[in-house]
Amino acid sequence: MKRIIKPLIVLTVLFCFLNVTIPVSAHGNQPFHFGFKKSKEGKLPSIAEEGFMDTLQKHEAIFLGNTDKKELYLTFDNGYENGYTARILDVLKEKKVPAAFFVTGHFVQDQPELLKRMAAENHLIGNHSWSHPDMTQVSATQIKEELDKVSQEVSKLTGRQGMRFVRPPRGIFSNRMLDVCRELGYTNVFWSIAYKDWDIKQQKGGSYAYGNVMGQLHPGAVILLHSVSSDNAEALGKIIDDARQKGYEFYSLDTLNVKKYR
Repeated sequence: MKRIIKPLIVLTVLFCFLNVTIPVSAHGNQPFHFGFKKSKEGKLPSIAEEGFMDTLQKHEAIFLGNTDKKELYLTFDNGYENGYTARILDVLKEKKVPAAFFVTGHFVQDQPELLKRMAAENHLIGNHSWSHPDMTQVSATQIKEELDKVSQEVSKLTGRQGMRFVRPPRGIFSNRMLDVCRELGYTNVFWSIAYKDWDIKQQKGGSYAYGNVMGQLHPGAVILLHSVSSDNAEALGKIIDDARQKGYEFYSLDTLNVKKYR
């Protein structure tokens, strides 16, 4: 018996120690990074081939609209302000285009007037978490706290009650994380058009942003742009005009019937 009990004690102690540091993914919370091969020549990107489609569909996450129609959904991530959001809002107002802005706690605290303007001009304000953590690595309670704080502060500033849409920070998600967000009443929002636009030290001009977005254009696209990008601010008007010339039109995320397009 001694030969059996001693190893069991050692293993039990070791397990208890490892249980504190073991990755969350080992407990049924495998993280995915939302990435795919970009669309070319109007064809759909490779989202269906990346191994996480079943997880997205299970939780009715948004990443595409109706791919049989030339509809576009414009979304921005607002982690912090870099001086271009007002210009973006000016273009959207001039072109009469709806958008969704996913904001963090930093942006909420730092830019109350821009938030009020987004609401006043009938744009959606989405939840991008308070502190921008990897939400696959925090508890359900912490996820709720992150999202509740953004929602409550935005409500105080804009008068809007509740938030419907959430975008996981850095596009990292898991089955558990998506489920927690849905239980809190959110629709998880990803994208089907994006490019590396968030690095403010590597801006390359409006034509670069224009080429990246227009080169990926496809029916039902959910476009992700970062508002810190000077390139995006410069190119946005021409992107809208030329997309419309190609027969596309822009719609608000809250008009998208997720179940219909599955």
